[in-house]
Amino acid sequence: MSQLTLAEVEALARAAHEGQTDKAGRPYAEHLQAVAEGVRARGGDDEQIAAAWLHDSVEDDALSEHWLHEAALSRRTKDIVLAVTKRAGEPPEAYAGRILATPGALLVKEADLAHNADPARLAVLDGTTRKRLTEKYARMRALLGLRQPSV
Repeated sequence: MSQLTLAEVEALARAAHEGQTDKAGRPYAEHLQAVAEGVRARGGDDEQIAAAWLHDSVEDDALSEHWLHEAALSRRTKDIVLAVTKRAGEPPEAYAGRILATPGALLVKEADLAHNADPARLAVLDGTTRKRLTEKYARMRALLGLRQPSV
């Protein structure tokens, strides 16, 4: 079975998240695209870029874990997607540990955090939500050993 191309993965991710919006009410596909571009800009390979497109698909129930296991994707891409899929009730330390233990996952999570913590994205949120998310992202960056972004 031949593997899905990046264009096919992008189309699948966009279709799976169709109608979904982020906390600011923007189409969720914008976030997926920003994370994929962030992975590419950080030197990520095609498997990591594919994982970036799919990084929230299982967590958001846009695609099932069964779909992911059956998909024509590399084992590494699947492992990265599963590594960055936060599970309900999972402590941040366990989540960070899984990301750090999975080759290639840290770069995808770094791009995800960078876009999530973008000051322009956070600025449109109410103060309480902005503060909560800023603290959440800073804590995750610390757990992953990532440098805090400069403002």
